[in-house]
Amino acid sequence: MLGILIMTDTANVPMAIVRPGTVAPLLSFVAGYVDTVGFIALFGLFTAHVTGNFVLIGASFVHGADGGVIAKLLALPVFIVAVALTTAFVRHRERRQRRALTPVLWAQIVLLGGFVIAAVLAAPISAADAPGAVLAGLLGVAAMGVQNAASRLVFTTLSPTTVMTGNVTQVVIDSVDLLRGSTADTRASTQARIRKMWPPVLAFAIGAAAGAVLYALLGIACLLVPMLAIAVVSRIAQPAGATA
Repeated sequence: MLGILIMTDTANVPMAIVRPGTVAPLLSFVAGYVDTVGFIALFGLFTAHVTGNFVLIGASFVHGADGGVIAKLLALPVFIVAVALTTAFVRHRERRQRRALTPVLWAQIVLLGGFVIAAVLAAPISAADAPGAVLAGLLGVAAMGVQNAASRLVFTTLSPTTVMTGNVTQVVIDSVDLLRGSTADTRASTQARIRKMWPPVLAFAIGAAAGAVLYALLGIACLLVPMLAIAVVSRIAQPAGATA
């Protein structure tokens, strides 16, 4: 799983994702970690699984709103803008025959850094709809919007790294197919798909647990961990000497 996976990052510039078996779990770890920290620190705001915010808004109508509605309502449009801007940037790089991997990942790091700074300046955050809390949350949403877009535009041959429902569904389907028996050719492709998809699922779960524990220990500064993980991805995901 630590081999080299060939993909195309631009129309004419071949892009090699090095160590896909490490890159996908690292990015999944980041998604689980940031989503959990945002949920705990910002009164139940999902930064990666943004549509989940609408479920929470609906629940608040039944159980009574305890704040945080503004950030939850704004999360989806901010997420959409982040995806749109990332897409425009990647397409622009494609037209110039330049790779987008490194600048996209560093844009995510900058946005997460903004999340940390906004949260620190707003501390102590006692109200979910306080301007500082809303700003911090939306910067986190934008960061995860960048990662969601990158998974479709840059890391196209990796399994999804932000929302694990699809990965879990596919692993279960493939596992059942293996247990029921299959041809040699089908079995090989099914096993390969399982090997590709289960590590990100596990890494997402580990990231969620780590985010909860480290937030309890370090507060919002714990977001330095996923920022470091993304920096590692930007370092190892492409061959040495490749032009960003």
